[in-house]
Amino acid sequence: MHPQHPSAPPPNSRGTRAALVFALTAERLSVFYDHGQWPTAAQGASLVADWLGRSGRSLSPADRHHLSELSDELARQIAGSLSREAGLHTAHEMMEALDPNYESDVARSLMAECVRLLDGA
Repeated sequence: MHPQHPSAPPPNSRGTRAALVFALTAERLSVFYDHGQWPTAAQGASLVADWLGRSGRSLSPADRHHLSELSDELARQIAGSLSREAGLHTAHEMMEALDPNYESDVARSLMAECVRLLDGA
């Protein structure tokens, strides 16, 4: 008998959408601090499609684009409000927090901000 894995929540659930905004924000900050460029909304939407596709899930192009725009807004807000050193640390914390076993107060706080962004959108 094979152990059953819990099914992934639907991609349009609030938690999944917040997690996607969080992951995209982390990716955007990493690219910005590593290369000095911001990924486009289309690149972010494509990443969402790739990530969801790995689990056989999908969102409409409009939803993917919306999540990408929210992540861009948050990433630019973070980068604009922190020193480069603090921004690098935040980006690192966010990337580490993509591992569900990693505990971080910074990541929890930023995940809450992702939820607030979604609720306000």
